[in-house]
Amino acid sequence: MRGMSLLLVGLLWVGPAVAQSADDACPQLPPGAGLVWELVQGPDFVFCKALDPGDGRQALSVMIGPDPVFRPERGLRDDAATIDGHRVRWYRGDVATQRELHVRETLVPLGRRRNAHVVVRADSEAMLARNRELAEALRFDQAAVGGD
Repeated sequence: MRGMSLLLVGLLWVGPAVAQSADDACPQLPPGAGLVWELVQGPDFVFCKALDPGDGRQALSVMIGPDPVFRPERGLRDDAATIDGHRVRWYRGDVATQRELHVRETLVPLGRRRNAHVVVRADSEAMLARNRELAEALRFDQAAVGGD
């Protein structure tokens, strides 16, 4: 569960604002998603949180960088899916401080030494399904995320 601990730290960490805009650094949300990106930029990664502007709830997050902290565990496998043309497998996860949350996470390979760790969160199965659909409709602009 080391990966989950690091994920929790990443989800809770709030870094400084950066000159690069979320539109340039984060994947494209599907039209009509009704979410806005909040961006945190690290030395070799970007962390994008898709928030509902009305209530500030996080629907999903994407960490893009060379070395993902997420290490999938076979026993936590869930459904297969496709994100931006990449076949992925969702894994069940949790947030230690919010056990009632439904969490799914996956890795999307973006090119040489670039990965996207995608996490969807929801307080109900219905909202989890909606947030997964949004995540599966993400589009990664290779120029924006530093891909090949």
